[in-house]
Amino acid sequence: DPVSPYQVIRPEPCGACGSRLRFGKAALKCRQCQLLLHAKCRERCPSLCAPRPRQHAWPREGVLADFAPPTPPLVPALLVQCVTEVETRGLTEAGLYRVPGAEPLVREWKRRLLRGGGALPALGGVADIHVVCGVLKDFLRGLKEPLVTFSLHPAFLRAADIPDEAACGTALRHVVGKLPPANRDTLAFLMLHLLRVSRSPDCRMDVLNLSRVFGPTLVGHGSANPTPLAIMEDTPRQCKVVARLLALPPDFWRGFVGTEQENLVPA
Repeated sequence: DPVSPYQVIRPEPCGACGSRLRFGKAALKCRQCQLLLHAKCRERCPSLCAPRPRQHAWPREGVLADFAPPTPPLVPALLVQCVTEVETRGLTEAGLYRVPGAEPLVREWKRRLLRGGGALPALGGVADIHVVCGVLKDFLRGLKEPLVTFSLHPAFLRAADIPDEAACGTALRHVVGKLPPANRDTLAFLMLHLLRVSRSPDCRMDVLNLSRVFGPTLVGHGSANPTPLAIMEDTPRQCKVVARLLALPPDFWRGFVGTEQENLVPA
């Protein structure tokens, strides 16, 4: 059995239901990913980890390439796993990516996934899909620089400002092509995912809604310490960049991550 009995030493959230594990009470702990559970939540967490070869933990913070696999498509396993989980059971949820997940659980699962490195704990035990969405956004926001990188940030903003749609599309494709390979593949992977979310009527998250949520997360600012003025001026332009990227044809994005994404989904 991958779980062992555990005495709660400090109040922590249960990985399945999110409510607090109280001090001194008996709980269960997954030996592989350290997931903590109420004993009664054991059944709710079918996907406890089978022991797997220990791979090195990821850095606490880094640029995207620090988290990417060695072979293409260069998309971090953490993002692949979050996206797979969201697409498996989240495409009927209203407000996907807009409705926040419980903050302690988002932090706890992000910490656990980063600590797992290549041997990721399964996300099937996270009862609330909004927590998984929160982990994905939090991971992207926690990178040392945004996905579009500091150096290409101005070029993305300029390209998105081109009024003519065809010229804007050409300029954006050109700038995407200049991204480091891991950033480019990951952006392509995320764009295809967000297009699928936008096409789900139950989610009620159209391209405009998604670009408002993901503008700050994917585009961010042109430096690590933006001035208050830059923050104010950047915000509407960040959303415009994401909206314009989502307007590019899906085949453009598939060119980077392959038509079939089965190879991305961890077994």
